[in-house]
Amino acid sequence: MTRSVLVTGAGGQVGREATALFGKAGWDVTGVDHAGLDIADRNAVRECVEGLRPDAVVNLAAWNAVDDAEADPDGAMSVNAIAVRHLANACRRTGAHLTHVSSDYVFDGAKPVPEQYDEWDAVNPQSAYGRSKAAGEREAGPDALVVRTSWVCGAQGGNVVKTVLGLAADATRTLAFVTDQRGCPTMAADLAATLVTLVGEGTTGLFHVTNERPVSWFEFVQEILVAGGHPADRVRPITTEELDPPRAAPRPPNSALDGRALRLCGFPPMRDHADALEELVHALRSP
Repeated sequence: MTRSVLVTGAGGQVGREATALFGKAGWDVTGVDHAGLDIADRNAVRECVEGLRPDAVVNLAAWNAVDDAEADPDGAMSVNAIAVRHLANACRRTGAHLTHVSSDYVFDGAKPVPEQYDEWDAVNPQSAYGRSKAAGEREAGPDALVVRTSWVCGAQGGNVVKTVLGLAADATRTLAFVTDQRGCPTMAADLAATLVTLVGEGTTGLFHVTNERPVSWFEFVQEILVAGGHPADRVRPITTEELDPPRAAPRPPNSALDGRALRLCGFPPMRDHADALEELVHALRSP
């Protein structure tokens, strides 16, 4: 019997990849973007989930405007936490398996490099966005699959890979990126593939899912430039304090995520981000 899945946020970077990959894996997929379902609308969520009665719900919808959340914390909390409550309640009523995707911003970033955060480290968000994502994890409930990820880049939507390649097209431009923020780049297609695997097995619990090998933003941009055929010295290193204009929301200095739970459960680790980056850049440059 064909299993069915509802993917919210299906118009986003990961949502588009996940919708396609679930379909390739034989699932009956319903993908909805914000226009199709406002997950912050309790009645709309209930009607959608109870009408479709899917076997699984994968929540990829989110308020991702990190700096805007500082000025509108209730808006971020409504989408990133209360909406997850609506989804969790609907899933409990219908027996659907809920998957919710969270963020590295639930951590304060105080761990010294090269240490990484695993799934059992205490959260301590420093921004309104981070607090809303931490709250969303709790709202998902003990029977859900919660996946934390970071620095997502994909063929769809806006991201740092597209931004850097676009800026680098101007040969006179020198880029500047910070060296004092460190994390794990994650390619949307790889994240989506792992989600399909975890959801397919009915996995519950908390997992960190990123591509391997943490870097600073400065180092990652160097890699993007080289992958795009540009010299690495087109970017210069700066500190967070030198950002102009400064960012409204504090960033965790070290938000590198360790996929310890994946390893201990016997799931294969994600590949090195450089390999996935090469594929993404190639796809973006192909006609």
